[in-house]
Formats: sequence, structure tokens, C-alpha cells
Amino acid sequence: MAGEKGVHKYIWVCLFLLPSLGGLLLFTVLPILASLGLSLCQWDLLTPPQFVGLANFRRLLASQTFWAALGHTLYFIIGYIPLVMVIALGVAVLLNQKRRGVLLFRTAFFLPVVSAWVAVALLWRWIFNPKFGILNYLLGLVGIQGPAWLFDPRWAMPAIVITSVWKDIGFVMVMFLAGLQAIPSQYYEAAAMDGANGWRRFFHITLPLLSPTTFFALTISLINSFQVFDQVWIMTGGGPAGATTVLVERIVKHAFNYSRMGYAAALSWILFLLVFTVTAVQMRAQKRWVTYE
Repeated sequence: MAGEKGVHKYIWVCLFLLPSLGGLLLFTVLPILASLGLSLCQWDLLTPPQFVGLANFRRLLASQTFWAALGHTLYFIIGYIPLVMVIALGVAVLLNQKRRGVLLFRTAFFLPVVSAWVAVALLWRWIFNPKFGILNYLLGLVGIQGPAWLFDPRWAMPAIVITSVWKDIGFVMVMFLAGLQAIPSQYYEAAAMDGANGWRRFFHITLPLLSPTTFFALTISLINSFQVFDQVWIMTGGGPAGATTVLVERIVKHAFNYSRMGYAAALSWILFLLVFTVTAVQMRAQKRWVTYE
């Protein structure tokens, strides 16, 4: 192949790429195109699909349930993103020190990431139990009457946010740790010689040089938070009184509970457009605050 030129060279390249391209086309591209076609149809899994054009999208945009689920998803994102980013950065800075036992703490913070969402959600359901849960018990020790959490529409989504932050801190922390360890130490040495204290070094060296890592972590966390589902499905099922309905939970229910596959596909494409738009805006905005060394 090294001596091949022209058309023969590209034929060999295509042959070597064929297994990967075949899998990509079969398991990714074709399902995406099929879902787009399905979003233009009405299909209940029992009868053949019927073409209805943009009717699913019109029904979707006129549905109060859709707008409520979108609002709850944005509520989750607004609560989740700042908490997970700030706490993970703080933990990463603390665990970036060269001290005995630091590897043990890094492992402890990362363990929730590799734990199954089912186990984590069931654990936190017990913690948030208003009568027998440990959280309200600890609040009672300091004279605070804990709320009903997952049974209270006002507190159910904050409980979901707390659970998600606890599980994902380790994932974002690892990214920040990698970014921190890539910053050359001579910057800190020069700043220390100029008399800069720890806070000045953090704000004028660490944060600017960590901005590419911050951008990546923020992008990944935003994409994941738009797709919040597992914890909602297990902990509340979208309740109480619909207070934790989110977009992916709506997609699953319309597809497999109500057998509205076309409507669910249309909702999936709306979610895709939201994620795509937010990511595109982030990519454009990074030029204003991301500093590449």
C-alpha cells in the first residue's frame, strides 16, 4: 500500500476504513435519519406509520407539558452547573497538593462516578426520606425541621440537583486536576518572587490558564445536564405533581408508556436542536474568555 498512488491508494484506504464506517452508518447515521423520518409520522408500534408532516412538532410546541418539562430541565441546569463546577474546582485544587494520602481522597471522590445510577438514586432516596432519612435526622439535631424533599414539589428538584452534583463532582474534578497539573510551575514561582499571595496566583494564573479545561468541562456538563433522566426516573418518576418532569423523561414516557413514537421522535429532535444551539453558542463565546497558552 505504501507504494500505491492515485485511485488504488484511496481504494485501499476505503477498504481499511470500511469496518468502522459500516458500524458508524449502521448504528449511528441510519438510526438518526430514521428518527427524523419517524418524527414526521404517527406510529403506535402496532400499526404501520402514517405520515403526518409537521403535526407532531406543532402539537409539541402547543403542549403545556412540553414547556413545563423544558422549564424543569433549565431549572436543573441552573442549579446543577454552578455547583458542580465550583465544588469540583475547589476539590481539584485541594487534591492537587503533594501530600500523603492524596491518592486515597482522589479515589474516594471518583467512586460515585463509576457507581451505577440505580444504586446512587436508591441510596439518596433513603437519605431524602422525610421520616427515616439521615438528612432530616441530622437537620433535626441542629433544630431544623427538614422538608419532605422528594414528596414536596418545591424541594424535589433541589434534591435531584444535590444528588447529581454529588455523583458528578469526581468526573469534573479529574478534568480540573489534569488541567492544573499541565500548568507550568515556573509561573507560580515567578509570581511568588514578585510577592503575589495565594489568591492572586489563583485568580491571575490558575483560572486564566485553566480556562480551556473549564470550557471543556462546562460544555460536557451542559450536554449531560440537558439529558438528565436516570435520577429523575428512579427517585421521583417525574413527580410529585409533575415537579420533576424533564425532556428525556417525557421522551421515554411518550415512546414506551403511551406508544407515541412519532411524537417522542419529534421531542428528541427538539432536544437535539437545543443542545446543538447551546454548544454552538459556547463555541463562539469561548474566543472571549478562553486563554490558550
